[in-house]
Amino acid sequence: MRNFRRIPVFVFFAFFALHAYTNTLSARPPAIDDRLPKREFRGVWIATVVNIDWPSAAGIGAEQQKRELIEILDNHQRAGINAIILQVRPTADAFYAKSREPWSRFLSGKPGQAPSPFYDPLEFAIEEAHKRGMELHAWFNPYRATFDLVSANTAADHITRRKPEWFFTYGGKKLFNPGIPEVRAYIISVIMDVVRNYDVDGIHLDDYFYPYPTGNAQIPDTETFRRYPNGMHNIADWRRNNVNLLVGPLSDSIHAAKQYVKFGISPFGIWDNKKDHPRGSQTSGLSGYRQLYADALTWLEAGWVDYINPQLYFPFGHRLAPYELLVDWWAQHANGRHFYVGHAAYRASENGAGWQSRSQLPNQVRYARKNPAIQGSVYYSSKHLTNNIVGLRDSLQYNLYRYKALPPQMPWLDSIAPEAPTALEARAMANQAAVILHWQPPKAAADGEQAYGYVIYRFNQGETPDLSNPRNILHISYDSTQLSYADNLIRNGAQYTYVVTAIDRLKNESLPSNTQLVALQ
Repeated sequence: MRNFRRIPVFVFFAFFALHAYTNTLSARPPAIDDRLPKREFRGVWIATVVNIDWPSAAGIGAEQQKRELIEILDNHQRAGINAIILQVRPTADAFYAKSREPWSRFLSGKPGQAPSPFYDPLEFAIEEAHKRGMELHAWFNPYRATFDLVSANTAADHITRRKPEWFFTYGGKKLFNPGIPEVRAYIISVIMDVVRNYDVDGIHLDDYFYPYPTGNAQIPDTETFRRYPNGMHNIADWRRNNVNLLVGPLSDSIHAAKQYVKFGISPFGIWDNKKDHPRGSQTSGLSGYRQLYADALTWLEAGWVDYINPQLYFPFGHRLAPYELLVDWWAQHANGRHFYVGHAAYRASENGAGWQSRSQLPNQVRYARKNPAIQGSVYYSSKHLTNNIVGLRDSLQYNLYRYKALPPQMPWLDSIAPEAPTALEARAMANQAAVILHWQPPKAAADGEQAYGYVIYRFNQGETPDLSNPRNILHISYDSTQLSYADNLIRNGAQYTYVVTAIDRLKNESLPSNTQLVALQ
């Protein structure tokens, strides 16, 4: 529910006539231990549709766009974020140059018009994110083709104009018809252009599969059902199968092209309700399975997704969809894949029951951390962190994310760690203003991979080197050519021990290098 994440929550309430919350926060967890996780996915969605997060306005010019994005990334880096989920295809258009679809009007102000002066926004974003030790996941809206029905808002070569028979109109938008085989093949080809041509760390689909219900309007696809039944006799099962026929082959295509590229999906927070499905959660509300025809359990059980990121945009103790119940339900059904909680940062300043507590979201993170089946969090959306709504960014920067963290490992994609760096040297500068580290890259790992980057650790005098404690991480580099580091956060008279490890593309970590001791005067 991005690009207007509020819409699905609104639909949730409208669809089930929800008009009240309870004031119960009985599930509020206790304070966590001071020991923070060394591995955790800490993501944020940067929405580009209608310029929600970036750029601030369409057509502002390339240099200002770059400055804005750098400021956003710097802000998130300070807050401890280690993964950026950037919307690169909001409406069958592109925020990247190597595309078969036209440039997005939300970038240049005019559909089909390149940024001026020319640059490639996705390439730029990847480079800047990696400089800051952050992954970049390219976020696609798979089925939405237009945001309205204004013809001037699509380029002359937009796919809705070239292949009008591929689309139906619903809720004031044109949407790809998922039941048409050529549509599925086209969407996969669009996404694979990014996988092959850009150094992305992940591919991310949002929750907009079949459209959110609009009143009593019916999805106009009965003729497509008759034409392409695929052995199905029930239109609801057929629609879910159509989505699966996109997700499964897309997963195969991504991993065949680049094994290290992660594939994740962010479904609506309720898979299905137990009253409607025996495997569902004890909730009452719109469900991804029943209204959006998105069967996330099948994706997990088939191993198609590397991570699931359900949008749990509800407070503790919610009468019909309590956060704690949904977190526990998804954790029980992750099937060994990563589960990252989607948090409603945009709701943090609301005054409804539950949201009146300004510690609601920090407590949600704490609650999730107590469950070993949960590997991280993602926040919607970027501007609500950068604007420090109700102090949320401060809570992350100075408390929950005060130490750096590596993304969690995915052993089903790669379980072979790099070899350790060698010949670590450390010396204090003559003026004692910094300690300079140098090391040599490791030899190739058992699978032939070279090091992708490095983690630098520092330990105070008397401390036993403990690489499991993130408090000791000085720097995380996603640059295999960086073989030196200047530590300028030092104190006169201190004594430090340094160690360096290597990481590969999937963030498997090597054994430590040799240690180096430096005593400052």
